[in-house]
Amino acid sequence: MIKFGTSGWRAIIGEEFTFNNVRLVTMAIARHLRAAGRPKAKVVVGYDTRFLSGRFSREASGVLAAQGMTPMLSDRDVPTPVVAYTIIRKKLDGGINFTASHNPPEYNGLKFSTADGAPAPPEVTRAIEAEIHDLQRRHHPGVPAISPEGLTEMDCRPAYLKRIRELVDMDLLRKRPLKLGVDFLYGTSRGYLDTLLPKGRPAPVLLHNYLDPYFGGSTPDCSEANLRALGGLVREKGLDLGLSTDGDGDRFGIVDETGTYVRPNLVLGLLAWYLAEAKGQRTGLGTTVATTHLLQKIAKRYTMPCHETPVGFKYLGELFLSGKIHFGGEESAGLSIGGHVPEKDGILACLLVCEMRAAWDEPLSVLVGRMFRKFGPYHSTRADLHLSASAYAKAPERLERDPKTIGRLKVRKIIRLDGLKCLLEDGSWVLFRLSGTEPVVRIYAEAAAPRALEALIAAARKHFSQ
Repeated sequence: MIKFGTSGWRAIIGEEFTFNNVRLVTMAIARHLRAAGRPKAKVVVGYDTRFLSGRFSREASGVLAAQGMTPMLSDRDVPTPVVAYTIIRKKLDGGINFTASHNPPEYNGLKFSTADGAPAPPEVTRAIEAEIHDLQRRHHPGVPAISPEGLTEMDCRPAYLKRIRELVDMDLLRKRPLKLGVDFLYGTSRGYLDTLLPKGRPAPVLLHNYLDPYFGGSTPDCSEANLRALGGLVREKGLDLGLSTDGDGDRFGIVDETGTYVRPNLVLGLLAWYLAEAKGQRTGLGTTVATTHLLQKIAKRYTMPCHETPVGFKYLGELFLSGKIHFGGEESAGLSIGGHVPEKDGILACLLVCEMRAAWDEPLSVLVGRMFRKFGPYHSTRADLHLSASAYAKAPERLERDPKTIGRLKVRKIIRLDGLKCLLEDGSWVLFRLSGTEPVVRIYAEAAAPRALEALIAAARKHFSQ
């Protein structure tokens, strides 16, 4: 059963992710577009640096062409936010992007975006899944495709680069040059993020800015572990900041001037604060149920609404499209701003951090300290609780129960927006969510101090295991 998760369909190459299944899913997307009144749809088709991604994109383009639609194939690997911006700028009917984002190298994926540039919402992915399953039930003998030779290719870079230069204060970055290190993690942002950084001295120091479908034997994820080399570079060279994006350029990773990894929740807090305080942006903030409450505190301080959504940037995308927010972020290192795309953009995030650092002219570690003094300390993390198959089968029922306490702390409020979130008496919170792909319960937690956070995670593990 081919299913779409929070960010499209992902599977292991050669097992579920095959050319036949790619043709099948693309055919289902074409049928969905036709049913939605777009029989002559124009669709941008992009791909990342993974093994066979370019081949998969050409095969999908051939299927679309055979269905009387117009595929517009990217002429090189392309970041996810660039696909989103291309849809909006050229007023296309949608986009297909071959990427598994930050997953291990044996995975690939297909992500469908709608005509507004946003990740497909649940009702759209359910409709596509229904088309897939209908084709499977009919034992469809094969999906006709036009030879990918001669397909029109498109350079998506210039227009996107121009738009980012409009959103970020590039003059400030030129006037107050920063010493930067950039780790591309072998992904799609090379030729984008480095091109946007001001030229001249000091030149940014670049890491892993070449193709490697094995991602150096790791994953293209902006995690603390994967950015140790960047942290070492920052310390060795005395740099002001370390910047990184994941494999498809939609997530960010930041290292401060000491080479210390800055957790995404703190980066979100810094940028939300900067946009409200320095740039007067007060429309509203968007946050997922798993994201730091620091954003809620900032929204309250500046008298603006803060909207909480289920996990998944597609829900924040809906808030952008409705004009309710000027900033949206999720704890897994995704953010965007109003006037851009309803999709997370790691390239933009890195440049906004540079702008903030140049505007406030203080080291990032100092700014984090200032933020804690102004809004209070917030320390957050995520832990995975692995379950046996039998325990995982009982987990949904377990999540239906309303706990009175977590450890020694009383539960003040229950939120069931996505999973089970418990707001505790001391202001801390814990969220339990089931993984949709493996027998794991994801535990998100936040507290005012690192030791309190450790104790809360331990108590949450014990609570769910009882």
